[in-house]
Amino acid sequence: MLTSPALPGQPRTNGRLARGPQLAAALAARLTARDRWILRMLLEHRVLTTGHLTDLAFGTTRACTARMGILYQLRAVDRFRPLAVAGSAPLHFVLDEAGAAILAAEDGTTPAGLTWRRDRAMAIALSPRLAHDTGTGGVFTALAAAARASSGQLALEVWWSERRCAAAWDRARPDGYGRWRDQPPGGAPPAVADFFLEYDTGTEPLTRLTAKLDGYRDLAARTGIPTPVLFWVPTMRREAALRARLADPPPHGTPGAASAAQVPVATAVAGINPDGPAGAAWLPAGGPGPRLRLTQLAPPGTAAPPAEPGDPPAAPAGGLPWHPPAPVPPDWRDLPGSYQERGDE
Repeated sequence: MLTSPALPGQPRTNGRLARGPQLAAALAARLTARDRWILRMLLEHRVLTTGHLTDLAFGTTRACTARMGILYQLRAVDRFRPLAVAGSAPLHFVLDEAGAAILAAEDGTTPAGLTWRRDRAMAIALSPRLAHDTGTGGVFTALAAAARASSGQLALEVWWSERRCAAAWDRARPDGYGRWRDQPPGGAPPAVADFFLEYDTGTEPLTRLTAKLDGYRDLAARTGIPTPVLFWVPTMRREAALRARLADPPPHGTPGAASAAQVPVATAVAGINPDGPAGAAWLPAGGPGPRLRLTQLAPPGTAAPPAEPGDPPAAPAGGLPWHPPAPVPPDWRDLPGSYQERGDE
């Protein structure tokens, strides 16, 4: 049986709002502060899974699934489930039309001004980089989850996307840039470490991985800040091969190539440390160990001081037309106009 099309802002038969000029207006009144932050995170990082979002902003998978389902119905986000070799892959979320319109209105621009297009947003579903990008996100969201469970002792203060890093630093193009804070008990000053993450799926030649150190060496020379470069690898065997390659002299014919002696480098293997990337998972290059925590990797005093809370820079950092969102959601329960979804934590 045919049904008449829904009016803009009114549900279709499949539960999603119809596209139209009134869609953003219909959505705006229904978004919480946390919802808007999630949209910002999707703009910055392009794709996040149910697991990522649960670690970042929800107490349970059930609460995450329920709220993201509502945002999907409102066309704030779109979603897909990639084919898995075994079992079922988690839902993957990207920014959709109404969500992009809301963010553009907040920033006084258009979705195109935010470099957003729906076809590009959904193209990640078929991209060969999908596993790499979601794996990178998994390292950062594991840090966020550890911070969430630490009662304020730990904090992921900064998480920049790959494209923001590429725009900011030219030749140094990490998969992500972060800042991690560890507050020791007893009132001691907090330890802070900046880091660059290189997420390795095990398919890239080791020579290509180590060649990336050239850009980091040049950046350290230009800024005077030797930021650690962290390689997250899938297996112990891959780590051993990478560490052997890092210990070798520069390859023949490239006398100017950087080495791990010129840039702080550490490696970690997925799944071997119960505390994940927030624990003593990182093995510095050039020595047998032990494995260290993030804040033990950076030379003292090399991390830049964080900005004052609520005081964004005068211009968006990293050359993109929006400010990088903080990797921690706002305290949305206390904000006017926000509400708590049933069953959330």
